[in-house]
Amino acid sequence: MLGHVFHRSTRKTLPRVIGGEGIELLADNGRRYIDACGGAAVSCLGHGNPVVTKAIADQAQRIAYAHTSFFTNEPAEALAQAIAEAAPGSLNWVYFLAGGSEAVETALKMARQYFLERGEPKRSRIVSRRQSYHGNTLGALAVGGNASRRAPYEPLLTDVSFIDPCFYYRYANPGESAEDYGRRTAALLEAEILRLGPENVMAFIAETVVGATSGAVPPAPGYLSAVRAICDKYGVLLILDEVMCGAGRTGTFLSCEQDGVTPDIVILAKGLGAGYQALGVTLCTDEVYAAFAQGSGAFQHGHTYSAHAIACAAGLAVQQVIREQRLLERVNVGGRYLRQALIARFGSHPQVGDIRGRGLLQAVELVADRESAAPFDPRLKLHARVKSAAFERGLLVYPGGGTIDGQHGDHVLLAPPYITTDAQLEQIVGLLADAIDAAIRTCPAR
Repeated sequence: MLGHVFHRSTRKTLPRVIGGEGIELLADNGRRYIDACGGAAVSCLGHGNPVVTKAIADQAQRIAYAHTSFFTNEPAEALAQAIAEAAPGSLNWVYFLAGGSEAVETALKMARQYFLERGEPKRSRIVSRRQSYHGNTLGALAVGGNASRRAPYEPLLTDVSFIDPCFYYRYANPGESAEDYGRRTAALLEAEILRLGPENVMAFIAETVVGATSGAVPPAPGYLSAVRAICDKYGVLLILDEVMCGAGRTGTFLSCEQDGVTPDIVILAKGLGAGYQALGVTLCTDEVYAAFAQGSGAFQHGHTYSAHAIACAAGLAVQQVIREQRLLERVNVGGRYLRQALIARFGSHPQVGDIRGRGLLQAVELVADRESAAPFDPRLKLHARVKSAAFERGLLVYPGGGTIDGQHGDHVLLAPPYITTDAQLEQIVGLLADAIDAAIRTCPAR
């Protein structure tokens, strides 16, 4: 039956999902699909978790919604407490949103007002990185460095400075160590701050582990600590976007914990609500919060569904399940198993140039020539071919094109639920290998 939903593509007819259990989704065509990417690295507990669904139903019976200009609610207070306890350093203040893009917008406005409260109104410039992704609302899109996503809306975007990404596989000099590369790349931030004038710069925003645009690219050793020192030197706020890699996805609550770095502001979404409700947060330090509390006393910002009681109840239940079932340990064990399985299957594959990631956020980058790392012709849309071939085999993966510069390069991202067993991870890698080989066979002779 023809519907009225404005889908992402007007040329595709999608099957309807009618159920889900564990790591599988069931469609109306009777087929089951292994959700090896959690949608977009969202469904960290899989589907149909009874603890979370009960928490949602129970909260709906008590109170679904009350505007935050009148009331707070118990799930929001309890979830904020849990997040503050899980986060490192003094990241103790939680602003609730309905998703990642809203949370990025909130972080940018929070950074701007922070400096207004401190009497530094000239600080308005933002430094970001090329090949980054921070969301699709205009403010978030403006600080994102993916050329193809930005292009249609360029006239509507604010002016942001972009420096090179930290992408060792693609941008290191021949023979350069990962540590030297990390220091050299971090130095680009200092150069850009000096070019703009430190008195004009308010924030540097970056994904701790780059997600959709380049495919699970972790920072080089020492990079984030060098960035943290540069931001401190010039009084610039460090904003880390952990919408995809945070909330346990890489084996710690915040991925930046593994780099020994605490940002001034961090953004979480996706796995925080595990897909059971739309939920995101902007988390800030005591110092950032104090500027508001000791200044005007009000954040000039707000959203209708901030701190939604049902969404917060779901998020709280998700965190409880992760803690009680010790799923962060499972992410670390499963992440190592997945990486080794990918290396065993693709380590010498002629069309796989790199295998990378952290925890249960892993990716393979596809290349036309392994030795030179030359990408496939972007007109082939190899990543889309892999997605289709995997779908035909009952496997859901998260592919991306334009891996290198927004136009060239292909990768496939995996972000399976934290509950995925080793046997299921092995099955995922086997199906992915079949899909990649099938997709490459459909390409014209190179």
